[in-house]
Amino acid sequence: MNTPRTTLYKDKQNAKLMGVCSGLADYTGVDALWWRLGMLFMVFATSGLVLPIYLLAGLLLDAKPHHLYTEDKQEQRYWQGVRANPNRTAREIRGKLREIDRRLANVEEHYVSSNPRLDAEIERLR
Repeated sequence: MNTPRTTLYKDKQNAKLMGVCSGLADYTGVDALWWRLGMLFMVFATSGLVLPIYLLAGLLLDAKPHHLYTEDKQEQRYWQGVRANPNRTAREIRGKLREIDRRLANVEEHYVSSNPRLDAEIERLR
């Protein structure tokens, strides 16, 4: 599952340095501030050994395409969920579709049971 919405990009729109931390924030759903603080901590904890990795990621990662920038927070959370756990997201969608199907069956049952002419028409079509 390597579609444009599930790929790690550097986020130049929200970038402070190269966009790596903001890209990781967009990918995981964790606020960019926490990524930046974690990166700063790792710089001191590893005596700067993480800096070449950061620079390499900044050079190798593609910039986030403009069509993926969206203001819809619900859509962003959805795609972050897909990236984090695609199986759980598929289960949630199946559950929502089952709920819609159940509600539609209830509506159909209500109209068919209260309208004998409609009931006869549906039976004739079967």
